Amino acid sequence: MSSNLLEEYKQNVVPALIRELGLKNVYQAPKLEKIVLNIGLGDATTDGKLIESGIYTLTMITGQKPIVTKAKRSVSNFKLREGASIGVMVTLRKDRMYEFLERLVVAALPRVRDFRGLPAKGFDGRGNYTFGIREQLIFPELEYEKIYKVKGMNVTIVTTSNDDIQGKALLKALGMPFRN
Repeated sequence: MSSNLLEEYKQNVVPALIRELGLKNVYQAPKLEKIVLNIGLGDATTDGKLIESGIYTLTMITGQKPIVTKAKRSVSNFKLREGASIGVMVTLRKDRMYEFLERLVVAALPRVRDFRGLPAKGFDGRGNYTFGIREQLIFPELEYEKIYKVKGMNVTIVTTSNDDIQGKALLKALGMPFRN
């Protein structure tokens, strides 16, 4: 079972990108490689429920169990010990990636208060795009009563494009709402 967005990409987006970017070959067209969602839970060193809440949040949003990220080194100013749990992350690929991106664009982002589009300066120079979401409650899959603490998350969309122009053209063609 493939997503509507994947079918849209294959049938409409690829030919449009070839024309727009002046590519010679279908295989030169940029495509999505993976989407990484990350929730940083620095307060988890003092409150153990935060990790469980982060795992629940990402599991409900993505349909995939996240991994718990650990601190690489100790930092005494932050009361952080090496190996302490400080966040959760999940990497989406293939069908789940397209399904998540479709739900993000169609259902979640329009629920953000005073939403005017995503900033275009989140590109890294190689066509990958990162943006932050301030609260996870914009996703309709989550139940408000089961959220322990409202937290934000980072979403990184990794593409196969060579530069920001190709990456932005790909994401715009897939429906990402950028500010002008």
